[in-house]
Amino acid sequence: MLVLLETAAGYGLFKLQKDKITSSPDSVAEALSTPEGAQKAIRLDAWSAFKDNKHALEACSALIEGSMDKSLKKFLKKNIVEAGIEDELAVADLKLGSAINKKFGIQCVANATTNQLMRGIREQLSTLVEGLDDKEQRTMALGLSHTLNRFKLKFSPEKVDTMIIQAVALLDDLDKELNNFAMRLREWYGWHFPELSKIVTDNYSYAKVVKL
Repeated sequence: MLVLLETAAGYGLFKLQKDKITSSPDSVAEALSTPEGAQKAIRLDAWSAFKDNKHALEACSALIEGSMDKSLKKFLKKNIVEAGIEDELAVADLKLGSAINKKFGIQCVANATTNQLMRGIREQLSTLVEGLDDKEQRTMALGLSHTLNRFKLKFSPEKVDTMIIQAVALLDDLDKELNNFAMRLREWYGWHFPELSKIVTDNYSYAKVVKL
């Protein structure tokens, strides 16, 4: 099994050397709990670093939408398709897996076990990827998250209408609740004065009459 890992520093393609550890999330967590265990269970097959923050932002934005940017397409084509590898590919998102399968015919898998596998790789990333420092990785991730949030705020035209949409939805909900309460009031008070529903048709007036 291969594992596609997306990080703030770049894309990594890892090869699982011990398939038996994927029998359950717990077995994965145990196998990758130490740097030594991770090196025995996983090896880095390919790594593609982002050129700059702009490149990382483009890649991250595409991943959020469950799609691939150009660099990821080239990365997968070179290291899996052209290399003739037919292993399953573990991905973090099913939507991304569908896009990869549609484009390259690669069988992708995403479940609790693969999620734990990626979590373990991230924890031991500096051990598995030579030259990648933990502190540097955290700095990149923080910088990318700030850039991504600014990008979202700047390029989200739907935010202009969000408050209006929410207000309309709230009014609809209130209208439904009022109708439900009115129906219950008519049903319950109908046991005492069933003719009143025909005499007073307006719900508000009916409630005021009942209160009297």
